[in-house]
Amino acid sequence: MTPPNTPRDSSAGRDRADAHQRPRGPDHRSPRRDERATRPPDARGPRPPRTPPPEHTPRPPRPPRALRHTPGYLRPTDVGLLLAQAESGAPPDLTDPRMVRYLLRKHGIAPNKRFGQHLLVDRVALDAVVDAADPQPGDQVLEVGAGMGVLTVALAERVRRVVAVELEREILPVLRETTGRFPGVEIIARNLLAIEPAELFGTAPYKLVANLPYYITAPTLRHYLEASAPPTLLVVMVQKEVAQRLVAAGGDMSLLGLSVQFYGQPRIVRVVPAASFFPPPKVDSAIVRVDVHPTPPLDPATRDVLFGIAHAGFAERRKQLHNTLARNLRVPRLALDAWLAEANIHPARRAETLSVEDWVRLTRAAVRISGEHPFPDPA
Repeated sequence: MTPPNTPRDSSAGRDRADAHQRPRGPDHRSPRRDERATRPPDARGPRPPRTPPPEHTPRPPRPPRALRHTPGYLRPTDVGLLLAQAESGAPPDLTDPRMVRYLLRKHGIAPNKRFGQHLLVDRVALDAVVDAADPQPGDQVLEVGAGMGVLTVALAERVRRVVAVELEREILPVLRETTGRFPGVEIIARNLLAIEPAELFGTAPYKLVANLPYYITAPTLRHYLEASAPPTLLVVMVQKEVAQRLVAAGGDMSLLGLSVQFYGQPRIVRVVPAASFFPPPKVDSAIVRVDVHPTPPLDPATRDVLFGIAHAGFAERRKQLHNTLARNLRVPRLALDAWLAEANIHPARRAETLSVEDWVRLTRAAVRISGEHPFPDPA
């Protein structure tokens, strides 16, 4: 056994390696190699000319990174596709982000984040919105927040009349360009909260379709649902969180959900990811359809009483109802207990646990016991 720290004899290893090395004598050359070596120079023939390398086309310099990420920037590779589409006479595909960038650059504009403009560029989501509206050839549709007209065009292809409302004047030239081939499209440059549907449709039925920014969702829904001529159907694109609040039942009810479910039955049709918009927002969205009741459960005067009570209840939604109503409505405790008892609502319940039917019963009880004005007007 070899003692430790004693160098091993590596001669055996070198002998084995030498035994496996390829012999290098003249007898072991390749026959083909020997034939080339012994061939006379004139028998080899002329050397073929070298093929010159292809001419190199320099790559165009890339624009600065900040410019490449500017809304409306058009990549050089998109130009050929858009020119071919224009020459074919086909209408522009507004769900193609390249076409959206082209039109924005053509008119020198960008989506206005102040107005929450996120343009839909997803064909599947667009078809889901249109299908949810159940368009018929004789329908009239009011679209608020038309933008570039992606939804306007899809609706105009299937209904008789589309009234498109758009406040942002910079994007109106694009809207007029994309919808110019449809005689049934009317464009109104006005704030959507200043629109009176009765002035546009009279007593004729119509449907409302909209892609609503978060900050104006609640006012828009209340404005059109409480109008003298409300729509028969609403289809709106809202933030996913807002959509969940709209359809929440008793137990997780909100004032927004109550204000919509009082007038109709909402349901979520489809969730739309943020990547379906240009520029993409920070959160996902959802398509909500609201089938409006032919007649609200209360007349307008009693309806105002209901929402007055509801505002007081949801001001402290996790507090017990008899405490928060007494504090915010300034109603005597005995009268309030009588309301709750007649409506068969336990005083310890919270506002978020009440359904629409509970709020209607409570309102009718308050009017029956305390008159048409059961609580003082807020100061």
